[in-house]
Amino acid sequence: MVADARRLTGYLGRMPPDPLAPLLDLADVPAALAAARERVDDALRHRALRRQGGPVAAESGLRAAVASAALEGSRHEVDDVRAGTVTAPVLQGALRVSQALGGLTDLWMRAPRQVLARLHMLAARGVVADADLGRLRSGSERVDALARLVAGNDTSPPLVLAAVVHAELLTLRPFAGPSGVIARAASRLTLIGRGLDPRGLLAVEVGHLRREPEYVGAAGAYATGTPDGIRAWLRHHAHAVQEAADELVSVGDEVLTRR
Repeated sequence: MVADARRLTGYLGRMPPDPLAPLLDLADVPAALAAARERVDDALRHRALRRQGGPVAAESGLRAAVASAALEGSRHEVDDVRAGTVTAPVLQGALRVSQALGGLTDLWMRAPRQVLARLHMLAARGVVADADLGRLRSGSERVDALARLVAGNDTSPPLVLAAVVHAELLTLRPFAGPSGVIARAASRLTLIGRGLDPRGLLAVEVGHLRREPEYVGAAGAYATGTPDGIRAWLRHHAHAVQEAADELVSVGDEVLTRR
């Protein structure tokens, strides 16, 4: 995990029932997480979700994919992607990943390694050689450690676990090609599987893109393995989730307007 197999375990010391509990002692982190949770809960009560949940989910998934591809350097306008005129392989991979999340949630919480391989096959098709799809290029032991953290973990707060999953995979980049798409998808799967976003409506990728310089800087800070670095990442992730909640409200308003 983190930059080497000792980083998080060294920071946490003896593993408590919730191995990520000490992260809640970092300054400003609990407040940021609470604000994000409150914003999400408010967004999930939007009246568009009562009868128009399908269109809202489809639009949110589209925006999430476009934002995730943009963070990998494949930038396209949402309207062009919606019109089906963009064939760029990274963007197409991000779309496949976004569409597959609902069917991978249960397996993610039981067999994360298997899901990561599947996500890579979806994200990197047409980008890397077929023989490399689903295959780790490095960091097998660290990915195993992350998988053990995820599988069956019903104690760590969903926002914290999702943030750590994201940052670990973003730092490690264990797959060839668009590994960032996989990191962001795994984080989303954690939020869905742990019940924070059970319908998969939060386009957290949009929040990261809106704060792209902060996203890059906070990920780099996390990779140092210091408490301040981890704190910077957790706060960024909470803010990105708040942005995603605001985006969900915007999508809901647009769907109601089109009725």
